[in-house]
Amino acid sequence: MTFLDYLFAVIPMLGILIFVHELGHFLVAKWCGVRVLKFSLGFGAPIGFGNMRMRWERGGTEYVIAWFPLGGFVKMLGEQMQGVQGEEPDYVPDARPDEYLNAKSTWQKLAITFAGPLMNLLLPVIAFMGVLAAGLPQLSPVVGMVETHSPAEEAGLRAGDKILAINGEAVSSWDVVDQAIRGQGDATLMLDIERAGEALSLSVPVETRSGMDEFGGVIEVGWIGVGHRRLPTLIGVPEASSPAALAGLLSGDRIQAVAGSEVEDWEALAQAYGEQLAGSQVALTIERGTPPETETVELTVPVETDLAAFGLIPAAVLVRSVVEDMPADTAGFEPGDLILAVDGDPIGSFATFAELVRTSGGRSLDITYARAGETSTVAVAPRERKVPHPLEIRGMEQKVYQIGIAHGFPTLQGATHIEKILNPLVSIPKATEMTIERAGLFLRSLGKLVSGDVGLENVSGPIGIAEVARKSLDMGWHYYLNTMIFISINLGFLNLLPIPILDGGQALIIIVEGIKRSPISLRSREIVQQIGLTFILMLMGLAFWNDLSRHWGVFVEWLRGTGL
Repeated sequence: MTFLDYLFAVIPMLGILIFVHELGHFLVAKWCGVRVLKFSLGFGAPIGFGNMRMRWERGGTEYVIAWFPLGGFVKMLGEQMQGVQGEEPDYVPDARPDEYLNAKSTWQKLAITFAGPLMNLLLPVIAFMGVLAAGLPQLSPVVGMVETHSPAEEAGLRAGDKILAINGEAVSSWDVVDQAIRGQGDATLMLDIERAGEALSLSVPVETRSGMDEFGGVIEVGWIGVGHRRLPTLIGVPEASSPAALAGLLSGDRIQAVAGSEVEDWEALAQAYGEQLAGSQVALTIERGTPPETETVELTVPVETDLAAFGLIPAAVLVRSVVEDMPADTAGFEPGDLILAVDGDPIGSFATFAELVRTSGGRSLDITYARAGETSTVAVAPRERKVPHPLEIRGMEQKVYQIGIAHGFPTLQGATHIEKILNPLVSIPKATEMTIERAGLFLRSLGKLVSGDVGLENVSGPIGIAEVARKSLDMGWHYYLNTMIFISINLGFLNLLPIPILDGGQALIIIVEGIKRSPISLRSREIVQQIGLTFILMLMGLAFWNDLSRHWGVFVEWLRGTGL
């Protein structure tokens, strides 16, 4: 990936965010009757050469698109540019006294100041309205899997059930279902569901378990043992004396067809097998081995009352490989082992198993597994290690607890739908709700940063932003737009902070001047701006240092290559 690839991703994103911010200042200043002398997108000279430059003059305002894209400004008549000491007042021969910024009332000055950050907070609402109009892919509230011996299974919930409401509140997506479950603790959920066209109500008790929040912290969450993704037809054969084992089936086999009919997921397999009860035997088509070294095996097996009686269980956690010198390797795990329980509790999905390991804090776990028809239990203490960032960005690795195994086969995508809303009376509240949700995430992350729960090494500068922009663009326009929305919210809130040189700091000065009914002295303004500038420079220095330290090894290798 070249330098131009990163520029292609980050410049349009930052350009839009900066333009929207400055447009807010510009429009409200015009509305308040302030003459705007210059509207610049970027810093420095206008783009172009000679007389051919991206610079226009309209209505007494100079519009410029400058070479350096990481910034912009609106210059108003009578305004002293932030951080510029001893600046001479503007002289415009045809300007009226009421066109000067200082001639405006306190509320007008505050409106102009807050307009930039508020535009950054308004942009996500507009963007989400556009996404909803085009069609937003959503995870449908349809159960993809129900874990063995879980509260959901005991309550009668089945894969394929569509959840309509939780405790009387209608749900529209699986994200809402997941949040509702994880937000409960030792409670009971009333689920209104649809099953094969029939409406049912189920009471499901919620267990409290250790889970992870969006920042990687360990918290208590609700759990009932359901998932949106579907279980594949990867089988586990834990008992050597079961009919399945005696028929030649092995843990790790993937059943492709039952009596010639293809089956995609575990529920389809259970249904197809159950339809053979009238006969004594059924033909199974099996894929055996690990890709690319696989073979197709045809077996004729006896028919029992169901898959459990036959001796098959979903291979929810089947060990495909073991990392050398990690705890699982030390404990003696081997490829093909089928993990059944942790600390005596059955494991019905790899997601549940992974969360138990990651939230262990390194404490020893009693893991029960089956190998060649025999069941054993061994104590394993997970070890903290660095894993790649979800976007695979160098230097942004995350620390998690692992035992060092890879799972045998990924789960399958669950039901999805496209949410399309054209009516603005519906899309505006929905888009506002989505914006508030992301704003809440930012404020929580800022609080974690201030409290020290999240380290300062997580603060990123332009290089980190460019990497995130590039990676999100590679993943698709939805991810790219979500990244831009989150950065827009960041800019909106950060500019509202009462720090001199930021909009929030300028608003504080305006309020002080309004209270004392006179401008603060030039010297006081300069001191305040110097404090603000120092703070911003320190923050920028930290961000740049974090960016550079993540890539220090690459930089050293480059220096070696130059022969310096």
